Amino acid sequence: MNWLLPEYLADALPQEAVRVERLRRALLDLFRVHGYELVMPPLLEYLDSLLTGTGSDLTLRTFKLVDQLSGRTLGLRADMTPQVARIDAHLLNRQAVTRLCYCGSILHTLPASLGASREPIQLGAELYGYAGIEADLEAIRLLAAALATAGTPASRIDIGHVGVFRALARAAGLDGRAEAAILQYLRVKDIPSLRECCAGIAEPYRSALLRLPELYGGAELLQTAARELPELPEIASALATMQELREAMPDLPLSFDLADLRGYHYHNGVVFAAYYPGFPSAIALGGRYDGVGKDFGRSRPATGFSMDLREVARLATNGKATGAILAPYASSSPNAAVNCALAARVAALREQGEVVVELLPGESGSEGPRCDRQLIESQGQWVIQALNGN
Repeated sequence: MNWLLPEYLADALPQEAVRVERLRRALLDLFRVHGYELVMPPLLEYLDSLLTGTGSDLTLRTFKLVDQLSGRTLGLRADMTPQVARIDAHLLNRQAVTRLCYCGSILHTLPASLGASREPIQLGAELYGYAGIEADLEAIRLLAAALATAGTPASRIDIGHVGVFRALARAAGLDGRAEAAILQYLRVKDIPSLRECCAGIAEPYRSALLRLPELYGGAELLQTAARELPELPEIASALATMQELREAMPDLPLSFDLADLRGYHYHNGVVFAAYYPGFPSAIALGGRYDGVGKDFGRSRPATGFSMDLREVARLATNGKATGAILAPYASSSPNAAVNCALAARVAALREQGEVVVELLPGESGSEGPRCDRQLIESQGQWVIQALNGN
């Protein structure tokens, strides 16, 4: 059965493909008018480049192969963010703020979640060169605008800050193994395993780590966290940053989750995740990852977000395809003037963005685009008429 694809890979058939492509154009245009420049990194790179900096978490998710030209190991990108960081740090080498956007297929060795594709279409926007909270505000607002444009407005945008856990781990004197174990239990909110792992940690850090999975909710959560967590400068700063974000974006459905630690090993500040009603996992993720360009020769503040365009397109409620127009073959009439008028009418409709399917000689109908109208000749004019009573 040589027509079968590997597991968690699928073709995009016409209806899905047109939704994805329309959405891609709309979102890249949105990014463009906000000053974000499009870049197109290659699908393949040397593995050590792909896994540098932000890519270090991607080792197990990256397909690897040997380059027949150089003999070096190549990787099929599993995330475009490290590639865009390399472009900012090494190729553009600008001193001022740089805004970049991108869209392309990535490949994962295993699906990120149950039912997820191993070939997401990653679309994102990144802002480099500005360390202030205003950059985080811009990224979150652009994310919200992108989801609204897609027809999947966020029902909730969770805000977190990796500095809270990092400060607790440092103050508790956790070694690398203990930190990794606690981090894993926090990510999946495995409270019994977390309690067992924290048994030997001194107070007040033990109680604080056990409290983190419960510290999620609305604006009141920040005051609760300030009262209940240890008085560490890093925690106070993280909570103040999240409070400032809340006050600056009262129009967005912000909530807070202090145990959201996805991307912990490369994020170093605010992190955020957007959710859509009825969908179990986040449809877009982002956060701050300052210093990402250091391994590429230039350290820069950075923040941004990305989403799986194919996943978002499946959830989208707008941008549905309109019906096409069925037209007779241009030389079907013995009257040359009529044929010229038909050709001109078809060309004009296509310039207006209409889909016009010309029937070839002997073809009775189209099995491609759904045709709900047709062109007919009426008193020397080619006019549009509803098809099949539509």
